Amino acid sequence: MTLLRPTVAVPAGEAASEAPGAAAHSARDATCAVCEARCLSVGYRGGLVLKDVDFSVPPGVIMAIVGPNGAGKSTLMKGMLGLIAPTAGSVRFFGSPLCAVRRRIGYTPQHTTVDWDFPTTVFDVVLMGTYGGLGWFRRPGRAERERSWAALERTSLTHLADRQIGELSGGERQRAFLARALAQDADLYFLDEPLQGVDALSKHTIMGVMRDLRERGKTLVIVHHDPSTVRLLCDWVTLVNKGIVASGPVESTFSEANVRRTYAHVPTAAWFGATS
Repeated sequence: MTLLRPTVAVPAGEAASEAPGAAAHSARDATCAVCEARCLSVGYRGGLVLKDVDFSVPPGVIMAIVGPNGAGKSTLMKGMLGLIAPTAGSVRFFGSPLCAVRRRIGYTPQHTTVDWDFPTTVFDVVLMGTYGGLGWFRRPGRAERERSWAALERTSLTHLADRQIGELSGGERQRAFLARALAQDADLYFLDEPLQGVDALSKHTIMGVMRDLRERGKTLVIVHHDPSTVRLLCDWVTLVNKGIVASGPVESTFSEANVRRTYAHVPTAAWFGATS
């Protein structure tokens, strides 16, 4: 289980009125990539889950990592962030290794991997998002506390600020961890299934925050379980099944042919439907 800790990754040992403008990003290439993986292989206990992964993410997009259960979506994210040691390959962020730009990257894990019995309040969890920029001997001050409170306001959680984190519902917990990432004020966010198992209010709030971050020029990479909302929420998509099937702008990449190759069955029309 993951303890409640700052959002910066540590190396291992609702609806909008219009669909996202993917076409505006299609001309971007790896030279301006916010992050890129090259020949990345990741596995557990000697067995490979992903092999020779190559893809890049341009700035200012919401990119979904989609694929069937067991395809390696969360493993890919953890391998990129060093939470699982890759067996081969490399990952660069803003053209640099992770260790050089760690403070610019926020990470929200799956809520099922967190120890919710950890004795801390919602506000303290959010305040942890500011720790990465403080240094070893500084404590959060007024500026950090104000930033944390603003993050709680944006995620509609101020009324729960003093509540023990384990007392929250699943959707409220996801919003609390998103608020923690907001308090960090990163440039690149990795969110592992942020919409999984949340109530309608939390889904609406989380999607609104993600869109706002994109409008501010931030980049988001999300493990996403619902193909039917990919076109609604995302500009960019990476389809995964033990490797990269396809990666690129949603409009050209999230096609019926690529979905068939990824999921090994015929997708329904709903997967390519509503964009508003």
